[in-house]
Amino acid sequence: MLRTLIAIPFIAWALGFFWFAIALPQPAEPSETDAIVVPTGSGGRIQRGLEVLQLGAAEQMLVTGVDPSVLPGEFQVEFNVPDRLMNCCVTLGFSALDTRGNARETAAWMEERRYNSLRLVTADWHMRRAAAELADQLPEGVSIERDAVRSEVSLSTLFVEYHKFIVVWTLQALG
Repeated sequence: MLRTLIAIPFIAWALGFFWFAIALPQPAEPSETDAIVVPTGSGGRIQRGLEVLQLGAAEQMLVTGVDPSVLPGEFQVEFNVPDRLMNCCVTLGFSALDTRGNARETAAWMEERRYNSLRLVTADWHMRRAAAELADQLPEGVSIERDAVRSEVSLSTLFVEYHKFIVVWTLQALG
């Protein structure tokens, strides 16, 4: 009986991790949203956000979690952002330090602009937790289009991210 009580949660955890690791979110087809939100982090995120923005799929793009020492001109040069796009449509957010902070910064930015839909562009392994944190901060009725950037993620990163996701999911379920 004790073995069964120990085995069931372990099996559920192992199956959950297996699902988490093999069924990573995928890139989305370009579709129109009010905004694009890109949390800083692993490579390819900002480039993907800019690509979709240049296709006209959104009015504005927020890059959340930018290091405060980064100047807008440096960002523009590093990512080869045309002047017209940088001046009208790209906002750099400097207040977030982590995924939860990205969600808070995004929610305030979205509310200020009265936007009702966004495209979240982040790494495939980070998407579930980032979307969950964001959904928890945004007002009712704001839709999130998930646009995952494919990555070559390590098993250790997946392991850590799986547990972070479990914590976020559990807190939201209880809260």
